[in-house]
Amino acid sequence: MTTRSAHAKTPVRGDLFDSQCPTRQLLDRIGTKWTSMAVKVLAQAAPGELRFAELRRRIPGVSQKMLSVTLHSLVRDGLVVRRVEPTVPPRVHYRLTELGSSLELALAGLRTWAEDHMAEIDHANTIHDERDASSATG
Repeated sequence: MTTRSAHAKTPVRGDLFDSQCPTRQLLDRIGTKWTSMAVKVLAQAAPGELRFAELRRRIPGVSQKMLSVTLHSLVRDGLVVRRVEPTVPPRVHYRLTELGSSLELALAGLRTWAEDHMAEIDHANTIHDERDASSATG
C-alpha cells in the first residue's frame, strides 16, 4: 500500500503487517468507532464548528476522556482544527479541516457498505452461532 508523507507529500511504502508501518498506524487511529462518530458529527455541524460539550451530547456513550483523546488525535493528524475562545472558562470549538472532510467521504462509503450488507452479515452470524451451539451440545 502507498501512503504520502504529510510533510514532503512523497509516497511512502508501507507493509500493513509491520506494526511500525505508518499506514497501519494511521488506520489504527482513524479506524475507531469514536473517530468515525466524531468525524460524522463534525461533518454535519452547521455552521461547521461544535463545542466540546455539544460534540459529547451528539455522540452517545462516549466518555469525556475518550472524546478528549479522540479529538487530540484528530487535531494532531490535521483532520480537525481546535479553536479556543479566551473566555472564563475557555470555550473550545472543533471543526473538520479539508483533510478531515475527505476522511468523512471515505467513512461515509464504509457506512453505506455496512448498511447495504448488514442483513447478510446478521444472517451469517446466525448460521455460525447455530452451528456453534449444536456442536457444543452434540
